[in-house]
Amino acid sequence: MKQSVTYRPLLDLDWRAFMAEHDMEWVVKPTSWDEGAFIGNGTIGAMVYGAENVKKRRTLRFVMGRTDVTATRTDREDFKPRVPIGEMNLELTGLIYNPTRMRLDLWNAELRGLLTTTCGEVRFRALVHAEEAVMAIELETSEEEKEARLVWVPHSAVDEVLKFADGINVNQYIPDTGHETFREDGITCTVQRFAEGKNGGEGCVTAWTVTELPEGRRIAFVSVQNGCSGQAEKAAAQAVRKAASADFGEWVAAHRKWWHGYYRQSFVSIPDRRLESFYWIQMYKLASAARGDSALLDNQGPWLAPTPWAGNWFNMNVQMSYSPVYASNRLAIGESMVKAVADNRENLRDNVPQPYRHDSAGLGRSGSFDLRSEVGEETGNLAWLCHCLWRQYRYSMDDRMLEDILYPVLRGSVNYYLHLLETGEDGKLHLPPTISPEYGSFKRLAVSDCHYDLALLHWGCETLLAISARLGSGDPLAGRWREVLDNLTPLPVDESGYMVGRGVPLAFGHRHFSHLLAVFPLHLASPDREEERELIDRSLRHWLDSEGDLRGFSFTGAASIAATLGWGDTALRLLHTLLGNIKPNTMYKEAGPVIETPLAGAESLHDMLLQSWGGTIRIFPAIPEEWKEAAFHDLRAEGAFLVSAVRRGGATAFVRVKSLAGEPCEIRTGWTGTVHWRLAGENTRHTVELADSRESLVLPLKRGDEAILYPAGEEPRLKIRSVEGKTGPVRYFGGSKPWRLHGFPFRSLLEE
Repeated sequence: MKQSVTYRPLLDLDWRAFMAEHDMEWVVKPTSWDEGAFIGNGTIGAMVYGAENVKKRRTLRFVMGRTDVTATRTDREDFKPRVPIGEMNLELTGLIYNPTRMRLDLWNAELRGLLTTTCGEVRFRALVHAEEAVMAIELETSEEEKEARLVWVPHSAVDEVLKFADGINVNQYIPDTGHETFREDGITCTVQRFAEGKNGGEGCVTAWTVTELPEGRRIAFVSVQNGCSGQAEKAAAQAVRKAASADFGEWVAAHRKWWHGYYRQSFVSIPDRRLESFYWIQMYKLASAARGDSALLDNQGPWLAPTPWAGNWFNMNVQMSYSPVYASNRLAIGESMVKAVADNRENLRDNVPQPYRHDSAGLGRSGSFDLRSEVGEETGNLAWLCHCLWRQYRYSMDDRMLEDILYPVLRGSVNYYLHLLETGEDGKLHLPPTISPEYGSFKRLAVSDCHYDLALLHWGCETLLAISARLGSGDPLAGRWREVLDNLTPLPVDESGYMVGRGVPLAFGHRHFSHLLAVFPLHLASPDREEERELIDRSLRHWLDSEGDLRGFSFTGAASIAATLGWGDTALRLLHTLLGNIKPNTMYKEAGPVIETPLAGAESLHDMLLQSWGGTIRIFPAIPEEWKEAAFHDLRAEGAFLVSAVRRGGATAFVRVKSLAGEPCEIRTGWTGTVHWRLAGENTRHTVELADSRESLVLPLKRGDEAILYPAGEEPRLKIRSVEGKTGPVRYFGGSKPWRLHGFPFRSLLEE
C-alpha cells in the first residue's frame, strides 16, 4: 500500500504500560535515604522511608525539603547553606514488619504503598502536586490501625561526623531556631525562625490539615513556604486551604496531566531494560528536582540529607545536573539556570577582585542561589556555566536570550581571563597558575596554563566571535578575541595525552575530567581529525588507567568521551560501572548525597544515541554491538531540530528531522550508498549517494519543515515503538532487590 502523503512517523506507544516497567518497587520497608522513595515538584519534595531504630519501627517518615530554604551564617555571609526543614511522620499503632509493598508510579508521579503492621494494614498514596506547593498523603486504615496519625517534626537529625566535613562547618549548618505552632480555621502551622538571619526574616512555615473522608479514608495536605513572615504564613495556609477545598479527583488529575505532558516531550527505548529504567527514573527525578521557575538546581534538589555540600558547586555539579535537559527536549527546566544568571549578574561582577569589576565577571567554587562566590585560583567556573547557557541557546535558537543574557555574561567571564593573560618568552599568551578542579583533591594544586582554563578561554573567544557575528554587534573586543585565538599557547600534551597544565602531567588518580574539557563537553578537539582522535584515545585510556580516585561522575564523563569516539561498547561498560556505584533508588552519595552524577548518566546515554556538536547531527553514533534495536523520538539537537530514529536488525531503519528554527541542517546517518529523503507532506523523493558512513547530508530545511530519510530499498514502516527483546528485569530499582552488580575492573573498561 502506498504511503500517505503526510509521511510522518507515528509514536505507537502505550505510555502507561511502558512506564510501568520502570516503576521503582519495594517489598521490604526502606530504612534510609539511600533506598527511599522520592517525590517532588521542583521546589518542595519528600524522601519516604522508615527507620531502623527499634523505637521508631512504628513510623514511616516523609522527610521534607524545600530547595530555597537557606540560612545566613554569622561567620560566612557569602554562603547561605541549605538547612533541613523537618518531616511528616506517619505514626502507626503497631510495628511495621515485612512484607511491605511500595511502588513509585513514574507515569503518574505518585507513591503508593501497603504497610503491614502487628495491628493491621495501612494503605497510602502520596504525591507532591506538579503545579502547587502542596504534598498530599492519602490514608486508608484497617480497624486496628484507625489511630494511625500524621505528626509534624521540625528539623531532621544531623550527622555529627559530617557536620564538620570538608574542613569547615558550612554544609551541616543548623541555625538556632525558634518554633511556634498554632491552629487557625482548621489549618495547623509551624513557623521556624532562624535566629541569626538578617532582620529576622529567615526561616520557613509548614502548614497542614487533614480531611476526613468516608470509609476510613483521610487526606493530609502539607505545604512549606520559604520565609517566616506573616506573608509566608498566609501563603502556606492558602495553599493548603485551596488544595483541601478542591475536588480531590480533579486535583490529582491536573497533577497527572502535567506529568503525562512532560514525559511525552521525548521518548527513548533501548534493549538494556536496567539502563532504560535508570534513564526514565532520571527524567522523573529531573522534573521532581527543578522547573523553569524554580531555584537553581543544586547538589541535592528538594531531598536534603546530611552532606558536606548543602549548596551549589560550580566546578562541575551544577553544570552536570543540567546536562540531560538539552537533548531530552526539556529546555523549560534549563530556564531556571538562565533565570539564576540573569537575576544575579551584579553578584557575578562582584565576585572578581575590585580592580576588574568594571568589565569582568566570575564565579568561585561554591555558593548559594544568589551566585555570590568569590573567585580565587579556580577561575573557569562561570565560563563553564556559560557553556550550559550556550547549549540552552543552541538547542532553542533563542536570540533574545543570547543577546540579553549569555553574550554580556560570557563577555565578562572572558574579560577576566584577558586581565590574567601574560606574554611569555615564546611570544605566546599564557595563564598564571590556576586550579584544575579536583586534581590533588583538597590540596587544590594550581598549575600554569591549566587545561581547564585554556580550554574555556579558547571556547569563550570562539563563541563570542560567533555571537557577535550572528547579532551583528561589531563588538570592539572582537580583534582582541581573534588575537587570543591566534596566540594562545596550545593545550599542554605529553606522551600520556592531555596534561593538567604546563609541566604537570596526569600523574595520579583524578576523579574529574577537568583536564579533558576540550574533548568534553566543549568539543574543541574532534575525533573527525585523525591526529586529535589519537590524542583523545590516548588521554582517555591514561585517565582511566590512573584509577586511584575515580568516582561515579568520572564514569559519566568517560562514557560521553567514549561515545564521542564512537565506542559504543566501551560507553556501555562505563555506564554499567556507574550503575554499580549508585544507590538502590538511583541516588548517588560520596561523603554526602550529590544529584549530578545519575543525571549526567542520562546525558551519557543521549550521547550514545544522538550527538550534534560542531554543527553536525549524528544518528546512533555510539551504539553497542549487542543493541540490535533502539529507538528515540523528538530528542533535540543543536540548531533547534527535533530528531527521531529507529534501529532494527542492527541497522538504522529511518531518521526523521524537524526544523524548529530554519537553521542549516547537516546530518550524519551512518549509511553508505543510496539514501532517499523527502519532506513530510510532499511526494517528491530526493536521492543522495554516500561514499562513506562518515559522510554527511545537507538538508535544505526551512522553519517547520520535516524530512524523512531512509536507505535504498523498501520504504520503511514509520512507527516508533518500545524495542523488543529487552534483557533484564522489570522494575529493577527500589530498595529491596539485589540491585548492585559487581563493578567492572577499571583496567578492562577500554578493552574492545
